Amino acid sequence: MAKKILIVDDSATVRQQVRSALLSASFEVVEAADGVEGLEAIVERDDLAAVICDVNMPRMGGLELLQLAGAKGKLVGLPVLMLTTEGQPALVQKAKAAGAKGWIVKPFKPELLVATVRKLAEM
Repeated sequence: MAKKILIVDDSATVRQQVRSALLSASFEVVEAADGVEGLEAIVERDDLAAVICDVNMPRMGGLELLQLAGAKGKLVGLPVLMLTTEGQPALVQKAKAAGAKGWIVKPFKPELLVATVRKLAEM
């Protein structure tokens, strides 16, 4: 059975690029357009193998999503990969402290994304 990956990004273009890379690697994909939708998906679903999340989004950003999902106990065993244009070490540390397991800066190489998700989804 294919592993389900949640993509949380406010850019439809980025979601499409990530979806395309993951589908070609035989993953199933669930999408959310911002942190609010992403948190709902994380809380409501128990079939996710990993989450790919942007940092800067309207309504709720990725760091807040991590903190709220973590507070609800929903990040136990659910690896989160941050996919963002941001690369500042302080922000990376904040995300890791909130539960992120990886960080990839956009624009991304699809093969790197797939390899990272494969590794995370096996955790």
